[in-house]
Amino acid sequence: MAGLAWEVATVAALRDETPHVKTLSLDVAGWSGHRPGQHVDIRLTAEDGYQAQRSYSIASAPSVESRIELTIERVAGGEVSPFLHDEVAVGDRFEVRGPIGGYFVWDGGSTDPLLLVAGGSGVVPLMAIVRHRAAVGSSAPCTLLFSSRTPADIIYGAELETLAARNDGLRVVHTLTREQPEGWTGYSRRIDAQMLQDVLGTASGSANVFVCGPTPLVEVAATSLVSLGLPSSRVRTERFGPSGG
Repeated sequence: MAGLAWEVATVAALRDETPHVKTLSLDVAGWSGHRPGQHVDIRLTAEDGYQAQRSYSIASAPSVESRIELTIERVAGGEVSPFLHDEVAVGDRFEVRGPIGGYFVWDGGSTDPLLLVAGGSGVVPLMAIVRHRAAVGSSAPCTLLFSSRTPADIIYGAELETLAARNDGLRVVHTLTREQPEGWTGYSRRIDAQMLQDVLGTASGSANVFVCGPTPLVEVAATSLVSLGLPSSRVRTERFGPSGG
C-alpha cells in the first residue's frame, strides 16, 4: 500500500482467548498510533525468501505507546495463522504495515447510541471500539450483539463481562448458535431481523452501527437494519470469507 512503510514488530506477549483464538501483543518500531476499527498487514518471510501476507484487525484501543494487540483465529490449513498460533514465541520479530482503513472507525466523539454486531472473530475491531469507549469515558450508549457457536468460543468473554458490569451504558447480548449451557435464557439462533429489532429498541433512527463477521451474517444484518428504518449511511460493515488464513 502506497505511503505506508513496513515496520518491525516484536512479540511482547501471547494470550489464549479461546481454544482457537490467540492474542499477540506487539511492540512496533515507528508506530504512529491507530483509530478503533483499523487493521494492519502482517508479512512473514521464510529463510528461502518466500513471503506470506495477511491483514488483521487491531484489537487494542488507541494508546500513546507503540504496542498493539492483534487477536487471530487459527484457520485450519491456513498459511499464516497456524504459524502465528503454533510457532511464534515472545521475542520473535516480523513485519507489519499500518494502520489501514478510515471508514470502519469510531473515534469516540459522538454521543449517539452505538450498535456493534459481531460474528465470531468479527468482534476484534469492535472490541477496539468497546475498549476505546471505556478508556475515554464516552457517554454513548453501546450494545454489542455477539454471535458465537458455543460458550467456549466467546472471544473476550471475561473482559466483556467486566466492562458491562461497570454500568456505564455498555450492554453485551450473546447468541449461541450451536451449543448453550444449562439454564441458558439468551438467544440460540443466528442473528436475524427480529433479534436486531429487539436490541435496537427505540434507538433505531439515531444509532451508529458497525457490523463485522462472515459475509452471510453481515449481509443479513445490514439488510435487516435498513429495513428496520436505519439510514444506510449509519450502517458500516466489514466482512471476511474463506481465505488462505
